[in-house]
Amino acid sequence: MNKKISLGLALSLIAIASAVTFILTSFFSLQSFNKTVVDVSEKGKKYNSLQTLDTYVREHYLGDIDENELTDGILKGYISGLDDKYSKYLSEEEYLAEQNEDEGQLVGLGLTLEEDESGYIRISGMVQDSPVAEAGLRVGDIITLIDGVSVLSEGFGKSVEAMRGTEGSEIRLTVRRGGIDKDYTFTRRSMEVKTVTGEMLSEYVGCIKINSFKKNTPQQFMDTLERLTSNGVRALIFDVRDNGGGLIPALSDCLDPLLPEGVIATAEYKDGHSETIIYSDETMLDIPMVVLVNKNTASAAELFAASLRDFAGARLIGEKTYGKGVMQETTEFSKNGAVVLTVAKYKTALSDCYDGVGLAPDLIISNETEDVDDQYNKAVEIIYSLIS
Repeated sequence: MNKKISLGLALSLIAIASAVTFILTSFFSLQSFNKTVVDVSEKGKKYNSLQTLDTYVREHYLGDIDENELTDGILKGYISGLDDKYSKYLSEEEYLAEQNEDEGQLVGLGLTLEEDESGYIRISGMVQDSPVAEAGLRVGDIITLIDGVSVLSEGFGKSVEAMRGTEGSEIRLTVRRGGIDKDYTFTRRSMEVKTVTGEMLSEYVGCIKINSFKKNTPQQFMDTLERLTSNGVRALIFDVRDNGGGLIPALSDCLDPLLPEGVIATAEYKDGHSETIIYSDETMLDIPMVVLVNKNTASAAELFAASLRDFAGARLIGEKTYGKGVMQETTEFSKNGAVVLTVAKYKTALSDCYDGVGLAPDLIISNETEDVDDQYNKAVEIIYSLIS
């Protein structure tokens, strides 16, 4: 039996539905409006505080104000306020230096420096084919003056910073060896950084050392891997100790020829969505592998080790790793600077994120003395046992 609704009742129902819709819409609109008002109000307080500080400084500060440095400082301070040790604001010069570093290019003299017990700068390493190597400088030499300014008076940090510069610019160094000082003039230049080295340990075992993951790393890695495999390698040791990480695309290209087809690693963003950041094709290297790690193995280097363990059965030997499982994104900003911001956590497709935790080795080995590499020796012992 059909039931009929009177016109008056229908109109009443429509009116009620409209009223409910209006109330709900108004409620959520009011919530959104209130949130917006709070956000604007809070932002207004921040900007007012900054303006008040700026006015006070300009009225009372004794020195001169460099507007560009002031702007960089404000932006650096904002990112610093996030209390994230991986996020940072880069000035134009810093951004250019980081771009060169990512490319695997070093602009300068090709020196690795450390503070000597005397307070001067000690040369602890140098790039082959660098200006200083060509001039005959050696590891252990002491730098006492930079452009005529004493390292002792400036301090180690400022002195090292003074050695930075653009390609083609000159720098004067006074270098002490055996108690005798000698002056040098160098021209800074761009040099390719060697990030991958490899050697055959025997007829069947090879070792590949990866210092970092730069844009030029995949080509160096493939050249090294092809050389070792063509020499008949049947097992590999990968050494990523003291590797602080680098670029995910470079890491992906290095992992691709080693692992089976499929999703290797994913990243999870603030809104909850995930993206594949490393995918391997069907080509793989099916041989025993061991990975050397230590407390300075971080970020992409940890993901390299975790991926080889999860998908190639590699054994990790050494110390617990650093524990950086978050990804940064670099975005160009005002005045040619850039923001490096933590945007996601990443992990392999089979394991949990190791951020703040690190990777526990399958075999924990510490190097007790500087003269003996116990970790490397154990890796060699294990890799031979896997192919015997």
